[in-house]
Amino acid sequence: MRKTAVVTGASSGIGAATARRLAAEGFNVVLAARRRDRLDALVEEIGETVPGAGRLAAVTLDVTSQESVDALAAGLPECHVLVNNAGGALGLEPVAEADPADWQAMYDTNVLGLLRVTKALLPKLIASGDGHVVNITSLAGHVPYEGGAGYNAAKHAAYAVNEVMRLELVAEPVRVTEIAPGLVKTEEFSLVRFRGDAAKAAKPYEGVPEPLVAEDVADCVAWAVTRPSHVNIDRIDVQPRVQAAPYKLHREGS
Repeated sequence: MRKTAVVTGASSGIGAATARRLAAEGFNVVLAARRRDRLDALVEEIGETVPGAGRLAAVTLDVTSQESVDALAAGLPECHVLVNNAGGALGLEPVAEADPADWQAMYDTNVLGLLRVTKALLPKLIASGDGHVVNITSLAGHVPYEGGAGYNAAKHAAYAVNEVMRLELVAEPVRVTEIAPGLVKTEEFSLVRFRGDAAKAAKPYEGVPEPLVAEDVADCVAWAVTRPSHVNIDRIDVQPRVQAAPYKLHREGS
């Protein structure tokens, strides 16, 4: 029997790579995000290029909207794996110059979005008899860095939720895994953080010979969810070889 996996933030980056990889692993995959046109294109691409892929479905989802999350849950007959990937960063200002609206937006997606989707799908995850919640956080949730306070705070909160869930669900057939990536080069993360400024968005990757790519994180997700059901992978910290901490990178030419 094929298991069903739901991936939030699946229209690009880590979410899209995770959807592709889980389809390749034989899961039925529900791709959920706000941009339906991109989801539909990705479903078509996976269906045409991934041999043996299970059923694929695109669902419009805004994790900041309870109504949208409720609609997702109502339309799902079952769920075995939930990958909470929707989130992101805004700005790199120090605390003294931070815009509270940016912090609110980061909290709404990275923390409250995780809460809404997990709460809505948890009954189905438990009913599956072999559920798994995978929360994509960040090394920023474990190691603070200058300019990252808002994102640090949001991802630390997501980490805390992850840890509490494992305690609360210990008697249930549900595993809980955190995947905390370091520097990952995707097409949109940094561009969104710097509000569309392509020059600023390119700066974090300058001189970095081989940053992680979305497929590296998807590989971690796939490995965690395909372990035997009695094995729980608590947390995977993954960063490029040239990164020692969120604030410590070897850059060529520097």
